[in-house]
Amino acid sequence: MPAFHTVFGLKAYTHVGNTLLSFYAKSKDLVSVQRVFSEIENPDVYSWTTLLSACTKLGQIGYACHLFNQTPRMIPVVWNAIITGCAENKHTEIALNLFREMHQLGVRHDKYTFASVLSLCSLELLDFGREVHTLVIKTGFLVRASVINALLTMYFNSGKVADAYEVFEEAESTVHDDISFNVMIGGLASVGRDEEALIMFKEMQEACLRPTELTFVSVMSSCSSARVSHQVHAQAIKMGFEACTPVSNAAMTMYSSCGNLHAAHMVFDRLEEKDLISWNIIIMNYFTIGSLLASSESLEIVKMFQALVSKNGLNSKIEVSNALVSAFSKHGQIEQAYQVFNNMSSPNLISWNTIISGFLFNGFPLQGLEQFYELLMSTLKPNAYTLSIVLSICASISALRHGKQIHGYILRSGVFSVTSLGNALITMYAKCGDLDWSLRIFNVMNGRDIVSWNAMISAYAQHGKGKEAVHFFKAMQDSGGVKPDQATFTAVLSACSHAGLVDDGTRIFNSMVNDYGFEPGADHLSCIVDLLGRAGYLEEAERLINSKHLKIVSSIWWTLFSACAAHGNLRLGRIVAGFLLEIEQNDPAVYVLLSNIYAAAGQWEEAANTRDLMQKTRVAKQPGCSWIGS
Repeated sequence: MPAFHTVFGLKAYTHVGNTLLSFYAKSKDLVSVQRVFSEIENPDVYSWTTLLSACTKLGQIGYACHLFNQTPRMIPVVWNAIITGCAENKHTEIALNLFREMHQLGVRHDKYTFASVLSLCSLELLDFGREVHTLVIKTGFLVRASVINALLTMYFNSGKVADAYEVFEEAESTVHDDISFNVMIGGLASVGRDEEALIMFKEMQEACLRPTELTFVSVMSSCSSARVSHQVHAQAIKMGFEACTPVSNAAMTMYSSCGNLHAAHMVFDRLEEKDLISWNIIIMNYFTIGSLLASSESLEIVKMFQALVSKNGLNSKIEVSNALVSAFSKHGQIEQAYQVFNNMSSPNLISWNTIISGFLFNGFPLQGLEQFYELLMSTLKPNAYTLSIVLSICASISALRHGKQIHGYILRSGVFSVTSLGNALITMYAKCGDLDWSLRIFNVMNGRDIVSWNAMISAYAQHGKGKEAVHFFKAMQDSGGVKPDQATFTAVLSACSHAGLVDDGTRIFNSMVNDYGFEPGADHLSCIVDLLGRAGYLEEAERLINSKHLKIVSSIWWTLFSACAAHGNLRLGRIVAGFLLEIEQNDPAVYVLLSNIYAAAGQWEEAANTRDLMQKTRVAKQPGCSWIGS
């Protein structure tokens, strides 16, 4: 083709030469690019930019800079070609120096210049990036999607989430494109702000922008809820991404993290083009020692696997070590769990979360708190799950001072918007006796869910403020945003029980059954029986218990039995005692309480007979004891 070009004298036609330049540049044939360029009599801007781009993309940066010095100096496109080429080939310093020189000469920057330079600015060059950001604002390029996207990427890569949010919100909504939302979703997911990433995904759809492959991959990495994960995957399938291997791989990982291995396997089976990542995910789910450890119900099996891990040199596998810590914690072997954790060379955040929660659930909250403070001294940062565990620890031991410190850390870290943390703070303050702060947290929360309302109702119940709990329950119903669940009714019925609000309690109980269609559970029945029993409505409580459709457990009989003792109802007390002796034959408390009921009714002979019966059945009442600490 070059010979044809020369023979027929076409080298005088610049556009023909440019076509050949482009052809050879795409073929990565730098020698032919240089030869064709030398034959063009009057190279234009396209000729120069094609030559410069080819040189830089093929790694000839020195030669590109030499050529650049011969180009027209005031044309932005030529500058963009050399700057972009240097940027793409990781010659950061050269690209930035060229940008500074361009600025000093007064050559006008455009969106390509800004996008290329901002792509180079990570944490080390953040100050320079901020200067470029200022220049973007001054020159009016904040209306260009490519520039906005480059700024968002720069701030997320530098860990400046608040700055990224500010850029996104300052830009006109019409400027945002699918890449803008992808960067926001991916950036938020990368720093563990999963709920915000999902909210951003919803806003993207409300803006009538079509999610891309990258959108779904990022969103799926943010899903820790089984319900949400199904919804996101269904939408990906609906939009035609089921056959897309990266999306299916992300779906498998998402389902695995939610504990739904069956769904992960279904995605794998339906995926036609499986790659190495697909196979690794499914193998990790079903055949790694870590998975077997996590699902093991036997302590002996856990110990056997630990020996197998050591024998095969798998101690260095962080996933296996984390599973061992979790398994030992689950089986109450917290010392062995801590030993495994302590032997990890580089524990990750999952490791820390597992050992902290292990200490909490095994009754060692102070040790869990100590581990949290050690985590703060490491290079890792706690995520929302870590902070919720630690707030649970503070609540369990009424450690208000520590709880306030955690609250301050949450505010400084900018993660207060995570709803689960607001809920944990409400519970912590309530259990530490500071109901006012619980209410303040609730009032400033942006995204309240059912747990938020339940936490406040439970807080009022714990503090004996039944009327306030009922008021909050009504406010929740009136809000229209959330519907009460079974935990809501347990909390509000408990509040009514402790405050003696019989009318409110019976009305709410009937509403739970008739309006919301919930079948009363043991907790609901225990609360309503306790409420009726405390108020002396024993016959009503008896009728409720005798309802054919209700399943009565021993704790409810005990609640009614205590009410019979308090109100001296001998008839009902004898009936309840009979049921309890069938269920708990060797419990001396049944005999003792029945004897007391007889004695209170003046039936001393029956009281003595009951005590004799207890001795004949060789049931002994344990003597009481107390502990006085120094």
